[in-house]
Amino acid sequence: MKTRTLIRHLREGFKNIIRNGWMTFASISSITISLFILGVFILLSMNVNYFAEQVESDVKIEVYLGVNLPQERVDALRKDIESIPGVWKTTYVPKEEGLKYLREQLGDVLEGTDDDNPLMDAYTIEVDNPRNIESVANTILALDTGKKEHEIFKVNYGKGVVDKLFKVTDTIRNVGFVLVALLAVTAIFLIANTIKLTIMARETEISIMKLVGATNWFIRWPFFIEGALLGLIGSVIPVAVILFGYWKLDNAKSLDFSLLMISFKPFNEVSLPITAVLLGLGIFIGVWGSVVSVRKSLKV
Repeated sequence: MKTRTLIRHLREGFKNIIRNGWMTFASISSITISLFILGVFILLSMNVNYFAEQVESDVKIEVYLGVNLPQERVDALRKDIESIPGVWKTTYVPKEEGLKYLREQLGDVLEGTDDDNPLMDAYTIEVDNPRNIESVANTILALDTGKKEHEIFKVNYGKGVVDKLFKVTDTIRNVGFVLVALLAVTAIFLIANTIKLTIMARETEISIMKLVGATNWFIRWPFFIEGALLGLIGSVIPVAVILFGYWKLDNAKSLDFSLLMISFKPFNEVSLPITAVLLGLGIFIGVWGSVVSVRKSLKV
């Protein structure tokens, strides 16, 4: 395509947007509202997934050691645990430190227990994939099999509770994905149909261009550009509103969700995906709606 022809198509695309004021307003409004609703649900889904990941990452294995276990055997056990595939971090918690932590949590309830500490030395194990926590826990427990003097008193990772937790987080993710997918499909058809009406309302204009000898591609290009511009303008507005609102919410000093164990996904991890998805979807739907509508009009 010649540069002069391309400039002509771009100019005509811009003119069409201004010339068809009310239809342009209807198309942009449809895109803006649909993508705004979709964007809010995508944000909600991203934060629900983020919360589920945080909950899953808090799942740890507690390995309680035998009473009066020599330090060299404690260190050797640590090396054995760290060599297990899937173990990400191992933290030694002596019983004195455990008692100190409980006192901070429970107050005077454990006063006077220094000489008769009821706790055991322990290792806190974090795994690289919470889904493998059961197999890692069983492998750790197997380290003590066949030994005359047991080095491991107990391995605890919340068996049963962890399984239910994973089922809940999986359900939350699946429901979120289905809702976003349904909203995306609804938005696509709603926006595309609005743009189709905008283009089809100008079938007379297309017929006249054909009568004077214009080729199909010569007719199509201004409408493609118009559709892309409608999609771009209509998607920029919800992107700006959503990101500004999320930024204000994320930085609001008066809102403290820490007691509810809720934290928002960082703004810099949200802004780029939301912008890319909504802008890309808006432009794609705009062009697609124009392509389908012009193709039907050209057959008239």
